[in-house]
Amino acid sequence: MKMLRTKKGFTLIELMIVVAIIGILAAIAIPQFAQLISKSQEGATKGNLGTIRSALSIYYGDTEGRYPEEGSGLASLTTGAKYLASLPAANLPRTTNDSVGHTSVNTITNKDLSASPSVVTDIGGWTYDNSAARATWGYLVVSCTHSDLRGSLWTAY
Repeated sequence: MKMLRTKKGFTLIELMIVVAIIGILAAIAIPQFAQLISKSQEGATKGNLGTIRSALSIYYGDTEGRYPEEGSGLASLTTGAKYLASLPAANLPRTTNDSVGHTSVNTITNKDLSASPSVVTDIGGWTYDNSAARATWGYLVVSCTHSDLRGSLWTAY
């Protein structure tokens, strides 16, 4: 009696087709995933900016019309964790002009923002106008000269 052999497994052509389909799907999905990461970083930074601005508004109300001034800067927001437990970081995503991107930092640069937000340097973190003598006293912007994924400058927020 002859033993019947049944064919088991896949042919080389079938395996190559499956690998090609997986490669095409990966080529489509990976850039979308990278864009989702950038969007989440932007959302986190915009949310953190709103958090600090809200804390500044509460501080302004508590001190009867005074923002944190020179010397203390935004450190007075975290003193005793009354307004903020800690200063949130500016987590800026990579841009088309910047393949490295900024690091996630919570540093504060004190600058005169009355001329224009274009005086902001591209270092990441936050820029705060801490002088009561200026009309822009209490302004807080992101220290980035790039634009977000929608094309708006970070200093416009």
